Amino acid sequence: MNASFLLRCKAFLIDYLFILIYLVVLFIFNVFLFPSLQDFFNGSLIVAQFTGFLMVTFPISLYFIISDSKMGGQSFVKRKTSIRVVGKNGDTLSILHATFRTLLKFLPWELSHFLVYRLIYIGDGEVPIIYYLIGGLIYALMFAYILTAIFTKKKQSLYDLLAKTEVVKVPAIKR
Repeated sequence: MNASFLLRCKAFLIDYLFILIYLVVLFIFNVFLFPSLQDFFNGSLIVAQFTGFLMVTFPISLYFIISDSKMGGQSFVKRKTSIRVVGKNGDTLSILHATFRTLLKFLPWELSHFLVYRLIYIGDGEVPIIYYLIGGLIYALMFAYILTAIFTKKKQSLYDLLAKTEVVKVPAIKR
C-alpha cells in the first residue's frame, strides 16, 4: 500500500527538522569555532558554490542515499513513520538507484543554492534573464513535486515517477 501524501509530509517535516539541526550545528561550527572557513565563501564564486555543496548538500544527500538504499533500508524518520522507498517491483533500492532519486529530489534545492550565490555576487547590478528562468524552474519543479505526490494514483512525486520508485507503508518493527 502506498504511503499517503499526509504521511509523506509528516516524514518530510521531521526529516527537515533534523536537517535544520544539522544546519544550526554547521552555522555554529563555521561562525564560532572555525571562522576562517567563511573565507571559502568570500572568494571565487565556484569555490563558494563547491564549499556550500560539500558542507550542506553532499552530507544531507548522502544520508538519504544510504538510508533509502539496501545499505540502510529506511531512514530513522521513515522507520518511525513506517514508510519505505522501494523500486517498481517492491525491491529495496540499490545505491545507484537511491542516488538517482536523491539527485532528482534535491535538484530544486541545489538550483536555488546556485541562484542565491549568483544573486549575491551581482549585488545591485542588473539580473540576467537566465536567473529569472532558473528561479521559475525551481518553483515549477517544487510545485510539480508536490502536485504529483497529491494527485497521482500511487502518490508518487515527479522524482519518484522519473526514478521509478514508490513510497510505501510497511509494518512497524517492534523493538
